[in-house]
Amino acid sequence: MPGLRRHPGPVPGQTVPHARRPMSVRNGGPRNGSGVTTGMGRAPGLTRHDVLRGMIFALASTLVPRAAAAAGAYDFWFTRLRYDSGDWDVDQRMPSNLLTSLVDYTNLRIDPKERVVALADPKMLTAPFCYMAGHRLVEFNAAERRNFERYVRSGGFVFVDDCNHDIDGLFAQSFERQMRAIFGPKALAKLPPKHPIFTSFFKFDGPPNTGFELNGWGDDLVHEYLRGITIDGRLNLLYSNKDYGCEWDYDWRNKRFLAQDNTKFGVNIVMYALNS
Repeated sequence: MPGLRRHPGPVPGQTVPHARRPMSVRNGGPRNGSGVTTGMGRAPGLTRHDVLRGMIFALASTLVPRAAAAAGAYDFWFTRLRYDSGDWDVDQRMPSNLLTSLVDYTNLRIDPKERVVALADPKMLTAPFCYMAGHRLVEFNAAERRNFERYVRSGGFVFVDDCNHDIDGLFAQSFERQMRAIFGPKALAKLPPKHPIFTSFFKFDGPPNTGFELNGWGDDLVHEYLRGITIDGRLNLLYSNKDYGCEWDYDWRNKRFLAQDNTKFGVNIVMYALNS
């Protein structure tokens, strides 16, 4: 994976962020959303960062001896979830491009290396952000299901992306079936256009479209929405059929040819995950 780069500032025509909030903000973050509203919960006023940092130190002595040290060194690290049933290792250049954008636009201390952690491994419970994607079957084994449910209900954040861009495809159908089995039939509710994730750093009127949607890839639909699972007023799982992972998966040297940096919405996702 190429090293992270800093550029001297936004190029002409780029949107200027309306906020530059470090992860240490303790304002409690956004509270509105829709979807699942019951779970283990969190104390009022705590951000996701507070809760997950507490989990890291609680688990460090028995599960991940270096987790506490890692938490002190970085504000954010990108964790990809490896699951047994499907092709989890897709969009291999995407994490590098997103991490570079976080370095470019924010003041966060970023781990430059993607971390791959098995969903069945309790180490995933200490991640501030997890990414899960694929084209094929999603069928959790017992350990994967246990960790996934615990992480989401306890305040973690998972971004799940359907690489098929196909609501009738195998990934979408099987993943959605798993979510209904774990979180109930009303899981994965549509996010409203004014959800805080669309204004958590850059300002969007809703989920930006991808070139794959506009070019007729997958189900040949432009999905004007994202879906998610909300626990106690916070979005803990973001689900996309828009194939953002492939949209952001390109050689970093080609980014200069883009009229607009298409990873900006990825920055929003991360900043929402850390500050809500």
